[in-house]
Amino acid sequence: MSTQLDEATLYLAKQLIWIDLLRDEIWEIYANKAGNQAYEILRKIQNGAAL
Repeated sequence: MSTQLDEATLYLAKQLIWIDLLRDEIWEIYANKAGNQAYEILRKIQNGAAL
């Protein structure tokens, strides 16, 4: 792999970092609202359960 990255590759890397930071922020808000059930609710939704 070349040590020089093109602009599109750098842009994608920056987008991934932004998405990761946004995910962390959303998780904090969600976890505060869902409380101790946060992981359980998330797993159920991921597995297709209708809540």
